[in-house]
Amino acid sequence: MPVNLVATPAAELHPVPGVRWGIAEAGIRKANRKDLAVLLLDEGTSVGAVFTQNRFCAAPVQICREHLSKSSGIRAMLINTGNANAGTGHDGLSRAQSTCMALAQALNLAPEQILPFSTGVIMEPLPSDRIVAGLPAALADARADNWANAAEAIMTTDTVPKAFSTRITLGDAPVTITGISKGAGMIRPNMATMLGFLATDACVSQDLMAQLARELAEASFNRITIDGDTSTNDSFVVVASNQAGHVPVTSWDSADGQALRAGMMHIAQQLAQAIVRDGEGATKFITVRIEGGKTGEECRQVAYAIAHSPLVKTAFFASDPNLGRILAAVGYAGIADLDQTKIDLYLDGVLVAKEGGRHADYVEADGQRVMKQSEITVRVVLGRGDAIDTVWTCDLSYDYVKINADYRS
Repeated sequence: MPVNLVATPAAELHPVPGVRWGIAEAGIRKANRKDLAVLLLDEGTSVGAVFTQNRFCAAPVQICREHLSKSSGIRAMLINTGNANAGTGHDGLSRAQSTCMALAQALNLAPEQILPFSTGVIMEPLPSDRIVAGLPAALADARADNWANAAEAIMTTDTVPKAFSTRITLGDAPVTITGISKGAGMIRPNMATMLGFLATDACVSQDLMAQLARELAEASFNRITIDGDTSTNDSFVVVASNQAGHVPVTSWDSADGQALRAGMMHIAQQLAQAIVRDGEGATKFITVRIEGGKTGEECRQVAYAIAHSPLVKTAFFASDPNLGRILAAVGYAGIADLDQTKIDLYLDGVLVAKEGGRHADYVEADGQRVMKQSEITVRVVLGRGDAIDTVWTCDLSYDYVKINADYRS
């Protein structure tokens, strides 16, 4: 069961003017499930994206990068679940390109104006014929209030569709921000085995979108980890339809720029944290906060050492306050001049270790009480400076092994 996560009701997901979703059941891997989505964008929409850093990236990731570098205006996206089209070589590229051509023809666009996305099983041929056959139904279904169905249509091992929405004001104009994501395993920064689509009707120049996508991803999807694996298909796309009617944002340092970025960051972080809460087999949502580092980079080093450790994660699953495992992870994080006599460790508000050793007032019953909670904060103070950073993760359970052992069944 996901950790304190329920699907957002469809009525609470605000339509974004200039953005429409269409959904179909194409039978890509399993019958009778939503597995194909098209995202249609009005002319003049600004688009930015970031992708996996895995060098063995999937065919759709390669094509997306190429189309974003070539196109004068992205007008549609095509997303399938059930098949990742990764590890498929030239054949995979050809099949993905054929789906872009089919959608482009249906919309009277150039293929370079289409971005393809895939998620699912790796090293199996993409059933492009089923995708093409499903396009008419998906296009006929296209509407602005289809976000909830879109969140379902991109799921793989997810148990809950992930979608969030908010409204802000820029100048005197109301602005909508709505997004969806998917992901539950192979979750690691750079990025996760995830797809994320975040849209707003705010007015933003195309020149600013790549920077926005990077900054949003860095503080959200690049701050989560479930199992330490970096997938082949990770993609996060940000779109601005430029229909809200306010003075366009031309700098992120402006008041409107900061307000828009903060609103979009709020939704991006909710989407990222939802992935961790729905992590495969997860029973606990864990915040790892590192304080007192010399730099943010070394804070992240320590945070990921803790968050990736199977010994730490299994201790959390067992509600076992075997907290020496956390200190050990801090020690092997790679900070050569780390002074252990300056390190403090907290579980929520419980001070466990002070200046590198067990705190005199700490009793195991307090640690066990915190470890039994469904949400826990691990806080480590390094005593080296003023830098702070945070990573979100989950525990590692029996079910994680079962889910991944049976994934292709």
